[in-house]
Amino acid sequence: MIHTPAGSAPVPGPAYLEPTRFFDWDAPVVRDFATRAIAGAATDVERAVKLFYAVRDGWRYDPFSMTLDPNDYVASVVVAREAAYCIPKAILLVAAARAAGIHAGIGLSDVVNHLTTEKLKARMGGKTYFMHHGYAVLHLGGRWVKAAPAFNLELCQRFHVRPTEFDGTGDAVFQEFDALHRRHMEYVKDHGVWSDFPFERVDADFRAFYPVDSFMAAAPGERFEDGRPVS
Repeated sequence: MIHTPAGSAPVPGPAYLEPTRFFDWDAPVVRDFATRAIAGAATDVERAVKLFYAVRDGWRYDPFSMTLDPNDYVASVVVAREAAYCIPKAILLVAAARAAGIHAGIGLSDVVNHLTTEKLKARMGGKTYFMHHGYAVLHLGGRWVKAAPAFNLELCQRFHVRPTEFDGTGDAVFQEFDALHRRHMEYVKDHGVWSDFPFERVDADFRAFYPVDSFMAAAPGERFEDGRPVS
């Protein structure tokens, strides 16, 4: 696994195209998803844009689905789910991009979410500091761009959050302010880019920083989007 620290750019190569433990794009279910999503696209940029929106809106954002089971971070497992949080959705986008022939890795950054819900804040031990927010990093047009497909459009509309848009030429990351001009997302620390998902590091950091209850299964029918953001 290759780790490129923050402030440096990965060197495109086989490590960013090959199937891995977590980016298992050679699984038929992942290849089929990617093939359907990029239908009609003629360039890498067009394919990347189609994949971004397919992942962004095809899976509900659900931080209550956080687990410490490594199997839940495998792209072929994620694609069969109905909802996921930022890291699994980024993993799926990376795997699908590689299936489409696009060099891709995963980036991790710490963020402060100023619009978290009270229930999520309580679940995270009262914290609004979210370690290891995940996003895809795609090599397009000779440069690497960030693409965070976490928040689906329906959630954004419900919480008055500006949806993250992606045109394949610039970074698509969370907005600093929402549609009501409230402080939304603050990027605090960039951890760099990896050629495969560094599960062991994330697992250790999560266990040290969050209470164990953060990773318990949500109650039946409990949906993150049914909460109200803290203003």
